[in-house]
Amino acid sequence: MDSAVVLAEACAAGFDVFALSFRYGQRHAVELEAAVDVVRAGGAREHRIVDVNLAALGGSALTAELDVPKDREGIGSGVPITYVPARNTVFLAVALGWAEILGATDLFVGVNAVDYSGYPDCRPEFLRAFERLARVATAAGTERGAEFRVHAPLMELSKAGIVARGRALGVDFGLTHSCYDPVFDSASNAASNSGTARVGRALACGRCDACSLRLAGFRELGLEDPVAYVEPARPQARSAVRP
Repeated sequence: MDSAVVLAEACAAGFDVFALSFRYGQRHAVELEAAVDVVRAGGAREHRIVDVNLAALGGSALTAELDVPKDREGIGSGVPITYVPARNTVFLAVALGWAEILGATDLFVGVNAVDYSGYPDCRPEFLRAFERLARVATAAGTERGAEFRVHAPLMELSKAGIVARGRALGVDFGLTHSCYDPVFDSASNAASNSGTARVGRALACGRCDACSLRLAGFRELGLEDPVAYVEPARPQARSAVRP
């Protein structure tokens, strides 16, 4: 959801957008299927999916056979098991390489430090440090004085604020996927564009941190989330803190 709004923000600001997604060993491919739909609808000039196998390292419920926490109270009070070690560092490093090839200096990322889940790589300090790294880690920075900037337009928004901003920009949230632990409805099997059989429609669990925060954002605005859920999140699972 956040990435879809960031794409819309970049396009609205007049940037020629090259979108980047990662097949990083995540347990569910549905988020990449959603990314393809979001980018197509959002009007990016190009979309690439890059393979970076973080599952080879393990250490996260998103890449290894570990239980995804459900119905957590006090979201944001610590780093949860859904944190993928150094993921945003790796992703931004790859994006930086592509930016240098394209001759671009502006990177956009959908991190958020208000309704976040305790991830250390979703903070302003991390992004400013990465900008300093970019200046000394690239030929563009060291030889041509390129000033790379990491844009995080959602950084100070609540989840409700992100939903409101996305609606103002015309984002179709029904195309997005946020759930850490989706359930697949086998009754809705269909063929993908590649001709291979999909497992079925992905139903959001409604109880993981991502679902809880997302549902709270829509609820605060008196709106219904357009994606399908197995069950709604408990009201007390909606809390979050600023890092």
